[in-house]
Amino acid sequence: MILALKNNEMLTRLPQVRGTYREQAALADVSWFRVGGHADILFAPADEADLQSFLANCPEDIPVTVLGACSNTLIRDGGVAGVVIKLGRPFGDIKINAERQVDAGAAVPDLMLSKQVAEAALSGLEFFRGIPGTVGGALRMNAGAYGNDTATVLTHAYAYDRKGNRHELKAHEMGFDYRHCALPQDLIFTGARFQTVPGDKTKIHAQMAEISASREDTQPIKSRTGGSTFKNPGGADPEGLKAWKLIDAAGCRGLRQGDAQISDLHCNFLINHGAATAADLETLGEVVRQRVKDHSGVTLQWEIKRIGREAI
Repeated sequence: MILALKNNEMLTRLPQVRGTYREQAALADVSWFRVGGHADILFAPADEADLQSFLANCPEDIPVTVLGACSNTLIRDGGVAGVVIKLGRPFGDIKINAERQVDAGAAVPDLMLSKQVAEAALSGLEFFRGIPGTVGGALRMNAGAYGNDTATVLTHAYAYDRKGNRHELKAHEMGFDYRHCALPQDLIFTGARFQTVPGDKTKIHAQMAEISASREDTQPIKSRTGGSTFKNPGGADPEGLKAWKLIDAAGCRGLRQGDAQISDLHCNFLINHGAATAADLETLGEVVRQRVKDHSGVTLQWEIKRIGREAI
């Protein structure tokens, strides 16, 4: 009851919006791991102007967090404080101009982006077929797969800061590195522009089919998982150190804690077999990090974004 009262008080301080506010919204429902607590307030903006107005008028002492597809996010069991913004259909458009540039909203699934561009016989975004996230998440972490990444195809990104100011950023201003964007965490991406080149539709679809088949063969994509757990210490270098090899060498393949497990198929994937908590998954990840450190001297860095409060 105390938590509900605090949420009610918070709600009275939030600006009027055309979208929706929802108190104590269950975030496990949207998490690929199917774990995590509630959002104090979940906000779904009606459109970009609604988001801008909210940010311009939201009290600065109220935390704001943005969630995308939650495919590479672990939401802790105590939930997320303040307002969680979930960008939905109003941020899901894809448009292609005469210069073969593709404008995509932050909520567009990477899979959908790759498919629609392929149908237009445009090449360059095939690798997005192997990324189970959204455009917004791809911008935030320079998502990549199968020898390519967001930085190589991005021309512009569009975002708002906590004061509601709009920013148009060129690719070189993003501070991209391997699975990293150097921009402030409070910037909220609303869309991006990508450059493509003409291609053969049959060959493009064939390449995407290969990517899809490779994922099915090598990753536990039908499980409750969150994508790659740790960054490759060798970065994007194909000859560099791979997280999964270090984990395997440390004897962690198949390691289990309750219903949390390191995948037998690909040991850089955490799996929830049904009853695992976020704490179980995070604890298991830390056990793996320590075992790898003890075995090889390498400290693995989390690729999965961990957010929220631990359960009391």
